[in-house]
Amino acid sequence: MNEIIPQEVIQQKIFLIRGQKVMLDNDLAELYEVETRALNQAVKRNIKRFPSDFMFQLNQSEAADLSRSQFVILKRGHNIKYLPYAFTENGVAMLSGVLNSDRAIAVNIQIMRTFTKLRNLLATHKELRMKIEEIEKKYDHQFKIVFDAIRQLMAPPEPTKKKIGFGRE
Repeated sequence: MNEIIPQEVIQQKIFLIRGQKVMLDNDLAELYEVETRALNQAVKRNIKRFPSDFMFQLNQSEAADLSRSQFVILKRGHNIKYLPYAFTENGVAMLSGVLNSDRAIAVNIQIMRTFTKLRNLLATHKELRMKIEEIEKKYDHQFKIVFDAIRQLMAPPEPTKKKIGFGRE
């Protein structure tokens, strides 16, 4: 399959906000190779295609939290000028009809495949956890150590903070 953008790049641009997997307007504009302003103008011209479950605007605290998590550092005294828009999977799909370019269509296909892959991965992970719980109930304490080890392997890794500067030993 000939990918314009590696799937890992797209996955890094999918965030969980308000309990939904979304992509932000500036990330989508970057992928489509258009200005964020142009993307948002196209959306506003076709606003009927984007109900609240397809797109929503982040509030100030969500935008601030997101900018901190992305290590975006604003100059002292500067704030985010425009609050970003977040597009759900359906909203991203609708964008291909609004941005009618070959690149937008190709990128959208890749984004949809990435969303599908993530959904399948989460479903598989959930099914595996349920099967392990069933087996655990069946075999009780005989394999407790094994089940604890499997649970640790399934748990997402905790982020480690790297120390900055020189440390004394």
